Amino acid sequence: MWQETNNALYKEFIFKDFKAAFDFMAQVAAVAEAQRHHPRWANEWNKVEIWLTTHSAGSHVTDKDHELARAIDALLETEDTVVDKKQEILMPKEVKLFADGGSRGNPGPSASGYVILDMEDNLVKKSGIYLGITTNNQAEYQALKFGLEDALKNGVREVQVFMDSMLVVNQMKGIFKVKNRDLWPIHEAIKELVQQFKQVSFTHVPREFNKLADAEVNEALDAAKEQP
Repeated sequence: MWQETNNALYKEFIFKDFKAAFDFMAQVAAVAEAQRHHPRWANEWNKVEIWLTTHSAGSHVTDKDHELARAIDALLETEDTVVDKKQEILMPKEVKLFADGGSRGNPGPSASGYVILDMEDNLVKKSGIYLGITTNNQAEYQALKFGLEDALKNGVREVQVFMDSMLVVNQMKGIFKVKNRDLWPIHEAIKELVQQFKQVSFTHVPREFNKLADAEVNEALDAAKEQP
């Protein structure tokens, strides 16, 4: 449970080992960047401590801090991203990645979802991640980043990416320029990720062909909405 102390929301997280703690911090970093609200934290082996406060409000706790706290808790409540329960998954060297993002309000409560399939369309991994308040395009890009990171750490070498966001697909192909400066950092981060694979392809698909990833988005949004 988050505690309000010394003008900050504080919570301690304990994981099975350093790798699990670091994986959690990487996910928190992505969510914090999407919300443009960054925590103060400390890490010692399997322990992560987080303090949330709003500096622009005189270093007091605001709605922004509570929103980020809910998003962090949502990371741990998504079965596929519970770090201290997570086990390494043996993935094939070539996979299909379906990624999607959604924002109820644009900007508004947002989530990313992705599904990894083998080349025979058997489910390998699925995940939905609540992001807090951000935009639809940010959520789409975050979904792609989460999915590629998961594939990379599990030994995948070739990825066929499928998304119903024509903007993201064409920007990753270099067909469209990234005019929105808010998308520059994550676009560059994904380009660096892509270089670590043997091959990554991007294909635009109609929304009806991306239902599995879309379901992960809505499940994460619904779960966050139900939190007190």
